[in-house]
Amino acid sequence: MMRSKVVFLQHFKKNNSIECVYFLDFNKNSYLCSPFLSMEICNLLFFNYLLTNYYLFMNHYETVFILNPILSEPQVKEAVDKFRKVITEHSGVVSHEENWGAKHLAYPIEKKSTGFYALLQFEADGEVVEKLELAYRRDENVMRFLTFKLDKDALAYAERRRNKLHNKEK
Repeated sequence: MMRSKVVFLQHFKKNNSIECVYFLDFNKNSYLCSPFLSMEICNLLFFNYLLTNYYLFMNHYETVFILNPILSEPQVKEAVDKFRKVITEHSGVVSHEENWGAKHLAYPIEKKSTGFYALLQFEADGEVVEKLELAYRRDENVMRFLTFKLDKDALAYAERRRNKLHNKEK
């Protein structure tokens, strides 16, 4: 599925007055404002397009975090729900979630050799990542976390991996 983003906004001027304004998205759709409309109205139309398609301009992120191994299964689910709620409260969308369960760590962290791993893939603004990482730092049950932005190749790989896992479950 191709995401749509505005890539071009052009003002055509003739005799020092604006003739028309149009903008293109990545899907090669052209949106033309009439030459009879004022510049203010064209800008309003353009920004209305941006506001109605706001979700198309979010970045894709993936976060992995390790929870304390002394937590029970319901406490682990509660912690994951808490972090999912941080994302959704700030207009983010969680697209995929994986619970990897208890795994051995490569080296001890806080004198513990195991931890509960969880992965969340989401779409959000960069400000949401700051709030999510602040929530990680404030939670004493989170031993480590890593959040990174997915580029188009990493996003394609994540989707292939997700489909492969989904096919294994069937």
